[in-house]
Amino acid sequence: MLENLKQSVFEANIDLVRHGLVVLTWGNVSAIDRETNLVVIKPSGVSYDTMTVEDMVVVDLDGNVVEGNLRPSSDTPTHLALYRAFEGIGAVVHTHSTYATAWAQACRAIPSLGTTHADTFHHDVPCTAPLTPEQIAGNYEAETGTVIIDAFKSMDPMHTPAAIVAHHGPFTWGSTAQAAVQNAVVLEEVAKMATITLAVNPAVKMDEHLIEKHYSRKHGKNAYYGQK
Repeated sequence: MLENLKQSVFEANIDLVRHGLVVLTWGNVSAIDRETNLVVIKPSGVSYDTMTVEDMVVVDLDGNVVEGNLRPSSDTPTHLALYRAFEGIGAVVHTHSTYATAWAQACRAIPSLGTTHADTFHHDVPCTAPLTPEQIAGNYEAETGTVIIDAFKSMDPMHTPAAIVAHHGPFTWGSTAQAAVQNAVVLEEVAKMATITLAVNPAVKMDEHLIEKHYSRKHGKNAYYGQK
């Protein structure tokens, strides 16, 4: 079942290690087949060193295991909440990459300070509101999805395909598992750049015209970056 998607999700999970975005088992990738509304996701707590494509777990949008012998990632309810809310996305990545997680622990949005940020993220990468005691005591992982969704009430999640969850860490998404991983790589790099930039000049701002120029030249109908 969904063998090509399983392979894609498996490779994307391995890419998190290759890019230095995870240590131990602190990360996961999932992808959805929109025709069946089935999601393939990494199993919970399985080492990247021993994990195989056969270990990938298939769940429905209610979290029921459809195929697989292992428990799906503990973050599965967060992924499913994003798939239900953001209809344009095809994959979700969660890591605890160092710099993006530091911004999450500081409860600060990652500001758009340069063209590297604006090439991928149209706006500041939002930091969610902290979860309430009731949300923590309830369906914690699903409520993590809720606070991410709430952060995008006035933003297009496809234009800024990332968020950092307060006190927790980053989530990114994209049309494919590979695109979502790429966004996670960029997010970590711009978080690192923002940390260094604000240490040098805490008052720096970026011109909105430059943000729009760099975002639009790579995205949208008039994009001209790269090859046709």
